[in-house]
Amino acid sequence: MIRTRRLQREYEKIVAELSGNEFVHVQPMQGEPPWHYRVTYQLTGLVWDEECRQAKPSGKHVVDIVLPTGYPRQGPVCTMRTPIWHPNIGDYVCIGDFWSPGVTLVEIVVHIADMIQYKSYNLSSPVNKEAAAWARRHIRSFPIGTRTIYVKPDNTESSAIARGLNNSQSSRDDVDIILGPVRDLEL
Repeated sequence: MIRTRRLQREYEKIVAELSGNEFVHVQPMQGEPPWHYRVTYQLTGLVWDEECRQAKPSGKHVVDIVLPTGYPRQGPVCTMRTPIWHPNIGDYVCIGDFWSPGVTLVEIVVHIADMIQYKSYNLSSPVNKEAAAWARRHIRSFPIGTRTIYVKPDNTESSAIARGLNNSQSSRDDVDIILGPVRDLEL
């Protein structure tokens, strides 16, 4: 019963606060109320190009978030569905340092967005040790992306800007600005 109420609140909060967001799309996959979500991020992150032996920008990232039977006492399982080059992301997204039972699904979605853009990372306990070593050498290039996908509703003007509603800059202009430093990175 507690889990069902929490799942319903999480779903309502996702719909209220992230519907129509230009940079993130949250799709319920299973459950009534949903316990499995697929989140598609349109944000600048990195992928590793084995042929060139360097990190390259990537603009689309997909994560599955499963809220297990023990939720909210047990943390969500976040599985990366697209390639990414990040110290705390491999096949799964490590949110252990961030997670607690009081953290909402919206906050998890936002935290993963920050991770994708290298606004948030932990080099001392990496999932991907090669990406962590690379990140240490390129730390001055971070963050890779600058998008804010969500601002708490108490400031409606900031919230509208975060959703991309009053943004005078085109997405193309922003991508050029974001990708500039990434092109120059070498190992």
